[in-house]
Amino acid sequence: MIPFDSVPNPIKMPKGTYLGEVSGVAVNSKGHIFVLSRGNTSGPAYGAAATQLLEFDAGGKFIREIGKNLYAWSFAHMVRVDAQDNIWVTDKGSDMVISFNPEGQVRMVFGRKQEASDKETGPLEHPSPPLPGEVGRFRQVTDVTWDPQDNIYISDGYINSRIVKADKDGNWLFSWGDRGGKPGEMHTPHSIAADAQGQIYEADRGNRRIQVFDGEGKLMRIIKIDVPFDSSIHPAIGSTPDVSKMDEPSVANKLMMPGSPWVLCITPAPHQVLYVSDAYPGRIYKLALDGTVLGVLGQAGKQPKHFGWIHSMACPNENTLYVGELLN
Repeated sequence: MIPFDSVPNPIKMPKGTYLGEVSGVAVNSKGHIFVLSRGNTSGPAYGAAATQLLEFDAGGKFIREIGKNLYAWSFAHMVRVDAQDNIWVTDKGSDMVISFNPEGQVRMVFGRKQEASDKETGPLEHPSPPLPGEVGRFRQVTDVTWDPQDNIYISDGYINSRIVKADKDGNWLFSWGDRGGKPGEMHTPHSIAADAQGQIYEADRGNRRIQVFDGEGKLMRIIKIDVPFDSSIHPAIGSTPDVSKMDEPSVANKLMMPGSPWVLCITPAPHQVLYVSDAYPGRIYKLALDGTVLGVLGQAGKQPKHFGWIHSMACPNENTLYVGELLN
């Protein structure tokens, strides 16, 4: 176990403003903290617009809300910051990816929201196998990362099971991946990260593994996390999964199994490590880039130093983590 401390109240919310589920957290080169929350919502449970992007300084003081009333806001998923301090948000509800410049202006948009005027507009179906992916569109998009050449990689997503590559100007190049459990196939690519060599790490949550590709989509290696845990720990929500079936093909979606990766974060060069979270037993794993487990911290629960569905992490250095939780 890695010893660690939990800093209480790391951000100071404006009076009358509250976080919803924290689906994203990111840090820029100035240490500013960006929190993507399913907050500021109104309306019924289905159909509410639950995305709010807030910026805080390095000391946690509130600076501003970015993108208030943005057309693409629907159901927040992830926020990331690139090497130029541009802020990127993936919105699972609108199937869109939005890039803001450091001043908070929209600079690039991927995907397209369903049209309010169409009779067919409504919840997306989850056919099995999924329908073929379309160029330029997503189905419940999840995350975004960049290689050293600033090419853009987008994980797509809950329905499509693929990674999309675009160049730095936003030109769609190609995609790879399809739904399945074989090497190179994917089931809910939930998070994505890149190392200094341009290798792309995909949190293949439904298959309980991390897949590593080169920038052209060639599979380089597969990482599995198998670390003993205390079986008396209860999940943050829901029933305890039957871990005896952890790797059985009959379990189509292993999202609640130990070691099933929910989010990935790679620290800056030159010495890079990979941080990974799972939902049960609710831990964070520190890995070398070859997949060697270097340590573990935390568990599911409601108290400080416990976690409730870690959905996002920022890791500005090897010994500092910003963690966004859904359930707490």
